[in-house]
Amino acid sequence: ASTNGGARKLTGISDTLPLHLQKYLTEERCINIEKATPFLRCISYEVRGHHYQAIGFANQSGGYELRDNGSFKGTIAPKDITPIFIDKLRDKDADKIQPVCIFGVFMDFLSFFSMKEEVIHHCLVMNSVSNVAKAIRYLNDRHLTHIRAFLDNDDAGKRATNDFIRAGFKVEDMSVHYGNFKDLNEYHVHRVCEQKKNNQRRCSKCKATP
Repeated sequence: ASTNGGARKLTGISDTLPLHLQKYLTEERCINIEKATPFLRCISYEVRGHHYQAIGFANQSGGYELRDNGSFKGTIAPKDITPIFIDKLRDKDADKIQPVCIFGVFMDFLSFFSMKEEVIHHCLVMNSVSNVAKAIRYLNDRHLTHIRAFLDNDDAGKRATNDFIRAGFKVEDMSVHYGNFKDLNEYHVHRVCEQKKNNQRRCSKCKATP
């Protein structure tokens, strides 16, 4: 990225997230940091001489999706999709790894990963619903025909899910399982909070028992 105008200039990449970004993931997003760490980098960048740090999630073209512990979301170009666990696939293996789980953004993928004991499915993060055509091309090139769509419960999410259906994929729309929530991460955070409340209730009952 160049510095003309207010463009972001990449100044450093580290494997270790600073504590404030780790706390954001664990406390506000309920992400299992041990599971998430292999997928994340700390991206240092500058804009007009000001220095910043953000959580970075790499895509297949060498760019990064960025997120900080506030409201900032951005990209170190180029923007692209992130296939996960599909890299070594050969055509003849396509049936073994289906369905492929599709996520709009990396926070939803990390939520899915945090919920599961282990992830045996192959996953693809679009990094934006505007990348749906790239995702379709990628899946078609690998003869992958069956997907589970974990997209947002909004118009853009529904449109992207319908794009996959129209492109001929067998689509399981997983958003029905978190229909009262904006996205998978919001549902995941709610679930974790409910579990904590239930555990606290149990603890207080234990204390009350003579």
